[in-house]
Amino acid sequence: MKKNIYDYTLKELQEKLQPSFRAKQIYQWLYIRYENTFSKMINLPQSMRQDLENEYEIKNLNIIRTETSKDGSKKYLFKTKDGLSFESVLIKMRDKKLNSNGQIIESEKWTCCLSSQIGCKVGCAFCYTAKGGFVRNLSSGEIVEQVVQIKKDNSIAPEKRINIVYMGMGEPLNNMQNVTHAIEILSELDGLSISARRQTISTSGIAPKIIELGKLNLGVQLAISLHAVDDELRSKLIPMNKAYNIESVIQAVKNFPVDERKKIMFEYLVIKDINDNIQSAKKLLKLLDGIKAKVNLILFNPHEGSQFQRPDLNQVKKFADFLINKGLLCTIRESKGIDISAACGQLREKELSKIF
Repeated sequence: MKKNIYDYTLKELQEKLQPSFRAKQIYQWLYIRYENTFSKMINLPQSMRQDLENEYEIKNLNIIRTETSKDGSKKYLFKTKDGLSFESVLIKMRDKKLNSNGQIIESEKWTCCLSSQIGCKVGCAFCYTAKGGFVRNLSSGEIVEQVVQIKKDNSIAPEKRINIVYMGMGEPLNNMQNVTHAIEILSELDGLSISARRQTISTSGIAPKIIELGKLNLGVQLAISLHAVDDELRSKLIPMNKAYNIESVIQAVKNFPVDERKKIMFEYLVIKDINDNIQSAKKLLKLLDGIKAKVNLILFNPHEGSQFQRPDLNQVKKFADFLINKGLLCTIRESKGIDISAACGQLREKELSKIF
């Protein structure tokens, strides 16, 4: 079986190739020109191109379906070499702005939401991905290639920096070795050059692995999927809370290295009549005391078979206003892609239902 060329950092590729300077040329073809055929890397000797063709694979993922939202968000369903599927999302955070002369005064702002696993072991009650169960981890190359293919498909210039969030299918810290290796590859200056500070790992709260990630001191941002302010409710929403309760997660977060200009993000999925009351807001404020925190309120996106409902926006605004008035930075995440298969795992299940 051929190796995935995207699995290698520049240094690792340099160690494998002679002369080593060829690795940088290959990196430029892969990440600057988005080339997916070794035969077209014309500044490499013909013999090397053939050797690379025999040993490595460039295109390891195929886009088998896309859905585009009226807000510009685009959802991808990828198929792997072993016939499995998973999702990624490109989110347009800001439109291009032009002045009266047609000159660009502000460019688009993009965020790639990447998957780290096919399926997930965590089994959150509100998550559509849980329906499909856990299949396997994605390799670091499969994580990296999501970005390459999405940038290429949308003609996003190589020099255009985007943000990365590991918030797609799977729990990133259950695939930490491959995720952290992908972060290193994505941040390579001679490649995609996406700084670790532009990359955010979102976790359901595996306390020991948060500590382990902190010790690596990669410079990545951390987001905690909290969603509840007491263990009873959180254990219902996130069964893993029985092993790593709120207190253990908070203690792990307090020791996580944070850039002076950044904060730890706490994601709070607001569910109607479940966790949207002011009493919960008061408990959340107390819970985050002493942490450089930012709260991101996310309105639950309904999906087929869900027991939960989307909250009233006015109630969510009251929740946010309470936190803001108490000095806690809080935002309401604008729902993206709600008119398409927005819930994580929904597009995959839709495609699988055609087969079975």
